[in-house]
Amino acid sequence: MFPNSTYAESVDFAFWFIVGISFALLVVISFLMVFFVIKYNRKKQVKAVNIHGNLPLEIIWTLIPVLLTLAMFYFGWMGYQDLSNPPEDSMVVKSTGQMWKWTYEYDNGLKSDTLYVPVNKPVKIDLVSVDVNHSFYIPALRIKRDVIPNRENFLWFKAENTGSFDIACAEYCGLQHSYMYSKVVIMPENEFNSWFTDATNKMNTTLTDTTSIK
Repeated sequence: MFPNSTYAESVDFAFWFIVGISFALLVVISFLMVFFVIKYNRKKQVKAVNIHGNLPLEIIWTLIPVLLTLAMFYFGWMGYQDLSNPPEDSMVVKSTGQMWKWTYEYDNGLKSDTLYVPVNKPVKIDLVSVDVNHSFYIPALRIKRDVIPNRENFLWFKAENTGSFDIACAEYCGLQHSYMYSKVVIMPENEFNSWFTDATNKMNTTLTDTTSIK
């Protein structure tokens, strides 16, 4: 799935960086294994010779994995830092996870089972759970974070393209875990403002009617 946020670029880079290193190591190690099997193949009658330590070689095969591991950690840590520091002008939406659905609440009290956001606008998602562990995951935006009972968590994103994308729960949460899907609908700002105004008016009308009946 194509990336749809600025954060997605760093996630994709870290992923392909690790895959590239893993593939290169697979090729090099496999080649050396075959090479040494052929080069040092001996008949059973030939007595084996003890091989003593080689300090430069031991330093090299220790230093290279350490540097590669530190590089992987660096790119992962930088991505984590980006995800944990939302801009101050972010639009805030509260996402509540429960077995087995997501609910989204805007700052004026408007609630929806679909997350509507404007394109090119930072959006901070406050994550809460009312029952068990969940995990808020939007594959198209490359963002995922655990949603844990009695603990507040958050993430943020800024989508670069309009469209409708899946939101899943990535933490097994019960029998209907696989059905815990909703959508994030990314809209041009004018369309989002129009939807938000209409939905708010409908909410206020419903509240007024309910109050009148009581």
